[in-house]
Amino acid sequence: MSASPPRTGQKAHMIDGLIVGKLHGAPDQRQDKHGKPFSVAKVLATTGEGDQLIVNVIAFDAQACTALMALEDGDSLALAGSLTPKVWTDKQGNTRPALDLVAHRVMTAYHAQRKQQAMDD
Repeated sequence: MSASPPRTGQKAHMIDGLIVGKLHGAPDQRQDKHGKPFSVAKVLATTGEGDQLIVNVIAFDAQACTALMALEDGDSLALAGSLTPKVWTDKQGNTRPALDLVAHRVMTAYHAQRKQQAMDD
């Protein structure tokens, strides 16, 4: 069963997901109106057909924010969290898919090495 796009005024469906891709640009740390920090980033993920998909990432969890902020443009990463499918229109008027992700976990090559070392000990 596939989820249909939300109609105007209807809430989008959220999906638990795992995204693997490369950071597109530097992540940014911001503060909400209460002064609580959060991080935002864009990730380019490649679909099974070879197309690239933009994933707009926001993280509120302190560990996820720290992991995101340690990365640079082009770094590979995996993110787990709640996905919301979106559609945007490019400058030529073509509609393109995108995803919004509220990241609960961020894993990088550094994290994978550290976990492997811990298992080997």
